[in-house]
Amino acid sequence: MDYRLLYHPAGLKEDLTVIPSGIKLMIKNAIEMRLLKDPISFGKPLRQSLKGHRKFRVGDWRVIYRIEKKDIFILKIGHLKDVYQKVVTIKR
Repeated sequence: MDYRLLYHPAGLKEDLTVIPSGIKLMIKNAIEMRLLKDPISFGKPLRQSLKGHRKFRVGDWRVIYRIEKKDIFILKIGHLKDVYQKVVTIKR
């Protein structure tokens, strides 16, 4: 199944300024090579206030996303220490 990747503009603008460039490339490659191919197998579901969202691990960094039909909405990319507190959720 082919998925379309969409980024939440509010969450991602801050992410790109904080993440070191080498890590950005590693995350970009992981998203393109794994997440776009099979977002269900490579990601794990989140619970409690983030129920309905999933996380994708890239080293110490996390990509928080939501799947809706053929769309993957990337909500936040951040370090595991604080990424879950900073997620901008999508309610549909």
